[in-house]
Formats: sequence, structure tokens, C-alpha cells
Amino acid sequence: MPTFRRYSPLPGFGLSLGYTIFYLSLIVLIPLSAVGSKTIGMGWEAFWSAVSNPRVVASYQLSFGASLLAAVVNVVFGLVFAWVLVRYRFPGKGLVDALVDLPFALPTAVAGIALSTIYAENGAIGGLFAEHGVEIAYTPKGVVLALVFIGLPFVVRTVQPVLADLEKEVEEAAAGLGASRWQTFVRIILPHVLPALLTGFAMAFARAVGEYGSVIFIAGNVPLVSEITPLMIITKLEQYDYEGATAVASVMLVISFILLLVINALQGWMQNRYSKGA
Repeated sequence: MPTFRRYSPLPGFGLSLGYTIFYLSLIVLIPLSAVGSKTIGMGWEAFWSAVSNPRVVASYQLSFGASLLAAVVNVVFGLVFAWVLVRYRFPGKGLVDALVDLPFALPTAVAGIALSTIYAENGAIGGLFAEHGVEIAYTPKGVVLALVFIGLPFVVRTVQPVLADLEKEVEEAAAGLGASRWQTFVRIILPHVLPALLTGFAMAFARAVGEYGSVIFIAGNVPLVSEITPLMIITKLEQYDYEGATAVASVMLVISFILLLVINALQGWMQNRYSKGA
């Protein structure tokens, strides 16, 4: 019996895979390997001295802590945003939908200047908080605020199509069987969107960890208080301390990779669990 080759508009597997690996190596692996090789050549004492400096350690705590907090906030409010955009019709819906993508198009420096102006003590919103003794701009709170701003679209755009695929009849059937709103959300909606939420969380976290432009203006850059790790890397580069900069960058790279690996593993486990349950 004659055999027929499966038609594909793209080249065969071997050529496509080779191009993929070549492009990935050129854009990602080779630059990262350069960071690793530069760090390895330092020696352990010089490396430890660079990455264990109190200012650097404080910047790790702020960068990763603020990024995790901002990603959690974006998961909650991103789900609400996506739900409103998918399930409701209201005047100006198209404008709201477009505004969600504004952090993608807006230059990060412009976003940082705008946030620091509005949330400063003499700003329109910051002044209201200052009356109650709460400072936002030029504090770690301002860092979290900036990271929430730049990370929200990742969660909304990841969850939105998944919610659109969830038919309302499923929720109506659950309600008809006597399920409360909370039970419907926990047992019907949440399992359906949870993998997408984890993906949005990972993307928002990864974006926040390396953010520089929007944070640098509102952080205040106070040593041991509001200095982010990308700022420490830039500072070392300006001081021609290339080895110290690569050492800090390598630690940041390793920690980010481990966290993203854990998140992706958790996402895969939950997808398998719910697919088997279905």
C-alpha cells in the first residue's frame, strides 16, 4: 500500500528543530553562557564578596519579594479584570480593554515618571495617603506599585481567552443543581483557569524581576531600603566592576530560573491532575 507524507506548510522536523536550537542559542544560550563563564573566572572569594555585600543582599530581598507580591496582586485583580471584560457588556468596554495593554506600549521610563509624580507626597494620589502618614513614592511600596503596573497585562491577557472558552451554561447548570456562587467558583471556574493563572503569574513575576525603567524613578534608590538588583548591576557596570556585575547577575539568573522551574512544574502537575479528573 502506498504511503503518503503528511503535508506541512513549514519545513520538516529536522530543519525546524535545527533552526529553533540555533536561534535559541544565538539569542539566549550564548549570552547567558558568557555571564556564567565570566563569573566562573572570578574565583570563589571574589564571587562571594560581590554577591554577599549587604547592599546587594538587600536588593535581592526587595527585587524578589516585591516581584512575588506584585505577581500575587496581579493574579487576583487580573482575574477580576478578565472576568469583567469577558462576561459583561458596558459603555467604554473597548477603551478599558485597550487600556489593559497600555503598560506594553508605554515606555517604562514614562511610566516611572508618571507614577512617581502622582504618588509622591505632593501628588494627586500620594498626597491623600500622606495625610494619613503613608508614603508610597520613594519607598518599597512604590516599587511594588510599579511592578503591579507593568505586570497586570500578562495575567489579564493569559486568563481572558480561557474564560471566554468557558461556557456560561456550565455555571448555570451548577447553579441549577444547587451550588452556591462560591462553590461554582471553586469547583467549576477555578480549576478551569488555574493553569492560565499560574502562567500569568510566572510571566508577571519574570517581567517584574528584571524591570528597571519604571522602578528606578519611584524607588528612591535608598541604600539597604529601596535599591533593586538591576540598579546594583548598573552601578557596578558604571564603576567598571564587570566581574561584580556578572556575579550579581548570575545569582539573579539562577534564582529566577529555579523559581520559574518550580512554577512551571506546578502548572504541569495541576494540568495533569485536572485533565485526569475530567
